[in-house]
Amino acid sequence: MATTVAAALVTMPPGAVREMHWHPNADEWQYYISGQARMTVFDTGPNARTTDFSAGDIGYVPRNLGHYVENVGDTDVQFVGVFRAPRYEEVSLSNWLAHTPPRLVAQHLNIDEKLIAQWPDTSPGVMPKT
Repeated sequence: MATTVAAALVTMPPGAVREMHWHPNADEWQYYISGQARMTVFDTGPNARTTDFSAGDIGYVPRNLGHYVENVGDTDVQFVGVFRAPRYEEVSLSNWLAHTPPRLVAQHLNIDEKLIAQWPDTSPGVMPKT
């Protein structure tokens, strides 16, 4: 068993979105195996960058930066995320919001707490096209 590297294989059907998330323990290197993807990475302040990827491309996300990946093609996107860390760690936006006091979330997002009560408390990971 590896003690210095972790990896995740992600498969996304057409139109799917890999939920907004970040990795607290390592940078992420991605190798795109198939499909057409678009990734947006949010840096500190108002900075964000969006990049398109296809088979053979390499993506990079610095540790702790929020990001999401979209399948913008008509075939499955598959990529492997590699981390120089002993284990895979992720904080998803949905999980983070679900474990923040509802009153605080409601005040910051200007929404009703009743809506927050309907949110799942676990991450969907890859969300299908709606």
